[in-house]
Amino acid sequence: MDKFEEKAQMMAKMPPAELAKTLDSLRGLCFCPGCPTYNNCAKSAKELLFCVTGKSFMCISAEKECRCPGCPVTKDLGLKYKFFCTRGAEKAQRYEKALWGTKMV
Repeated sequence: MDKFEEKAQMMAKMPPAELAKTLDSLRGLCFCPGCPTYNNCAKSAKELLFCVTGKSFMCISAEKECRCPGCPVTKDLGLKYKFFCTRGAEKAQRYEKALWGTKMV
């Protein structure tokens, strides 16, 4: 089990109030607003922490540049993937790779 799996299991066991506090703390570290792919629509919708919450709901569709690898959240959670705003949360990307292999469809 790697760091991400350990953190995900730990968060799954947290009471809702503690989980909300943990997610707020991670949002404070989030690099999303400084990323070239992040846009005004996402800012207005207060979309953040795509690595945990998943793809942008309706705001981000074009990938410009990804700053996820340098984000403190990436290190803290042990993330392997990137472009979470368009490709989905770490958990979703890991699941997709498990199903389809190394090539994302």
